[in-house]
Amino acid sequence: MRTTLSPSMPAGAGLGLRRALLNMLRDAPSGDFDFLEVAPENWIGIGGAHGDALQSLAERYPLSCHGLSLSLGGSAALDTDFLQQIRGFLDRFNVPFYSEHLSYCSDDGHLYDLLPLPFTEEAVFHVAARIRCAQDILGRRLAVENVSYYAAAHQDMDELAFTNAVLREADCDLLLDVNNVYVNSVNHGFDPKAFLAGVEPGRVIAMHVAGHYDEADDLIIDSHGAAVKPVVWSLLAQAYGLFGTKPTLLERDFNFPPYAALVAELDTIRRLQGEANALVREAHNG
Repeated sequence: MRTTLSPSMPAGAGLGLRRALLNMLRDAPSGDFDFLEVAPENWIGIGGAHGDALQSLAERYPLSCHGLSLSLGGSAALDTDFLQQIRGFLDRFNVPFYSEHLSYCSDDGHLYDLLPLPFTEEAVFHVAARIRCAQDILGRRLAVENVSYYAAAHQDMDELAFTNAVLREADCDLLLDVNNVYVNSVNHGFDPKAFLAGVEPGRVIAMHVAGHYDEADDLIIDSHGAAVKPVVWSLLAQAYGLFGTKPTLLERDFNFPPYAALVAELDTIRRLQGEANALVREAHNG
């Protein structure tokens, strides 16, 4: 039977485990980051030098897992064999937290993109049933991430209402991607602060923050290849005020800067977390 407990995430600020960063991460002084996020499909069955590096890092740092290819919103049957592999990976490395995208990425084959779902009641019930099934197989609660999208599918409700409806129907958690909220707010014309304020607070278990590319005044590309911009840092601070200082991952997938620049962004996350915690203490003492 599916557990009703939320997983315990590592606290603080984390980095994504990318092979291009392996040497830097292995050589990093203790305290630069608090956890590492792994895409399990990129590491299941990997041996040799890369497998040894993963094992070494897992012995030093807590891991979280963020999937890329489960296609929770797809029409093809869930890949239960793959889910069992993921469960084995999570058990092997004692990973408490697994998340996936509130999207689909396959049809007859893998589409290599995270495509948006229609914001309809039918889609709510469809994806929620698949989330519940995945949770049963994994033996863990699942968190879904709000995704960036550029072409809106059919919408009977807005993104916020759709996301909250899925969380309630599936009884799952939310990995809140703050950058995706901002990207979508510009591309689709809504208030990102109002979006954050409308998310069910008890569902938010972790956060992502990333950089983006400004293509035009009304078009932003969620690139994960640049530094986080001030407007996104401001939204992250608001999110901490609303939901608490949840574990937060700095996403960077390519165009990697010097390691010191990544550490500086991690320090910004920690600074914002510290400021939010100080405000909570003041409120309790005041």
